[in-house]
Amino acid sequence: MITFITGNKHKVIEAENIFKNFDINLDHIDLGYTEVQGTLEDVAISGAKYASQKLNKSVIVEDAGLFIKSLEDFPGTYSSYVQETIGNDGILKLMKDVDDRYAEFRSVIGYCAPNSEPKIFLGKVKGQIALKEKGNLGFAFDPIFYVEKMDKTFGELTTEEKNQFSHRKNSLEQFINWYSSND
Repeated sequence: MITFITGNKHKVIEAENIFKNFDINLDHIDLGYTEVQGTLEDVAISGAKYASQKLNKSVIVEDAGLFIKSLEDFPGTYSSYVQETIGNDGILKLMKDVDDRYAEFRSVIGYCAPNSEPKIFLGKVKGQIALKEKGNLGFAFDPIFYVEKMDKTFGELTTEEKNQFSHRKNSLEQFINWYSSND
């Protein structure tokens, strides 16, 4: 049993679908924690350590972001705030006359057991910022994140399709492989 600390129901659904492929049960606790200013790795380490100490159990936390090359990796660690303030329309306006539309979704899983140092696992998926929103599946930046090999945005993919290769799948799978060999 793994305890996933998040208040994001979309992340829980994605993670549950990935964990069931490995016959690992996922418990979910919405325990708020202060997100330090820094990298995704900094946030995941800090959150996992805090939650593990507070609950006295092994936990995972996940922090993710959209990193757009031509915008110097903006919004990056500020993705949630940017989504809440300017949203997809704001990103599309910033990208209006930009030719280089390369972007990455990155996900970092932070794992911590009581009285131990956290471990982190980074997953990425490469894509492009679409010219317009497409699809109503997923959440946040999904409708503007175009994946060439699928010829669709994340917003056009079902959770099952997205979980075949997403950044979250990559980081969770790295964690699961490590956890299974160290459990």
